[in-house]
Amino acid sequence: METHDHYEKSNGNGSCRWRGRLWLEGRDGTFLGYGRVVLLERIRDCGSISQAAKSMDMSYKHSWDLLDSMNRQTGQKLVETVRGGKQGGGASLTPAGEKAIATFWRFYRKFKLFLDEMTEELGEDFSE
Repeated sequence: METHDHYEKSNGNGSCRWRGRLWLEGRDGTFLGYGRVVLLERIRDCGSISQAAKSMDMSYKHSWDLLDSMNRQTGQKLVETVRGGKQGGGASLTPAGEKAIATFWRFYRKFKLFLDEMTEELGEDFSE
């Protein structure tokens, strides 16, 4: 699991670096970004939206709003929920949720490589 909120790398002498954040815009604004992907991963790991939100110091309502936004923008559920009761509730990722995570990290790795390349070029641009 990746753990970077944003990616940065210094050039050779450490004086300058390119930094950036990556997110995917949908028709209603942000569809997928680092925080939303971590939320999905935590739901997968915890089996609970509430526990996932708690692990991120996020309110349950905020996490639910993020999930609702992602679901509306894709037109499909990324998380499947089971209502609580004697057996307890739960949540798990749908195949679309797993695909969203994998897609984000695939693009994120390419983004990191791009920043590395640009940082190396920056070092060359500012050398004497």
